[in-house]
Amino acid sequence: ASDQLMAPPFPGLSQKSPRFELLLHGNSLSFRGGFFGLCNVVLVWDSRGEPILFDTGHFCVRSSLVAALARKGIAPADLKHVFLSHLHFDHCHNVDLFPAASIYVSARELEYAAAPASGDIYVPWKIRELLEERHLVPLPEEGEVLSGLRHFAVPGHTPGSQALAFTDASGKNVVLAGDAIKYPREVMALRSDQSFGSADDSAASIVRILDSADIVVPGHFPVLFKRGSGWLWDEPASIELLVR
Repeated sequence: ASDQLMAPPFPGLSQKSPRFELLLHGNSLSFRGGFFGLCNVVLVWDSRGEPILFDTGHFCVRSSLVAALARKGIAPADLKHVFLSHLHFDHCHNVDLFPAASIYVSARELEYAAAPASGDIYVPWKIRELLEERHLVPLPEEGEVLSGLRHFAVPGHTPGSQALAFTDASGKNVVLAGDAIKYPREVMALRSDQSFGSADDSAASIVRILDSADIVVPGHFPVLFKRGSGWLWDEPASIELLVR
């Protein structure tokens, strides 16, 4: 990995108090022939109290997402900011629910979605066309989205994947990793289970996140906390299944 990739993503980060809350809880469960594909959908407030949604999940959580936002007093039509970590279906479906929002996604990921890697069947049909009908904000590799909220490139799972980072009220560095880190096995192995970009880039992105963060929100697992030299989670990974 290059020194640039390994550099911490927090220079000049505002020390005010952004915060986050998981609206929908992801999981890493699979079954023969497929996977549930439930990602963490996160509501973040910047240092001025402005909300931004990190990822939108896919259609099977559509009603749950609307209900979770309603509990926070937010109607989808009123939300002004949505950040997409990457353009796989389980992270960007439901983006159409937010007609007034600025949609932040990396310029590199938009390019990738036009011609995904061989074997990457997870980019939704006509997602670029849908995004181009909205207020689309293509992002460079690194910068500030809202006050105190920095984005940075974490290529590997897809070439244009990005993470969102901030420092919370306790001084902890928080990184919303998307699928750059999906679950703890990737933390322990320092390798991604699924790289549609470069496996080396993915490994470097994982190391960069872990070296920079005290708290990591993975794509498909409960929140991870740095404890000593390792990473642990306080919440059990679970899903409630109902037969109807």
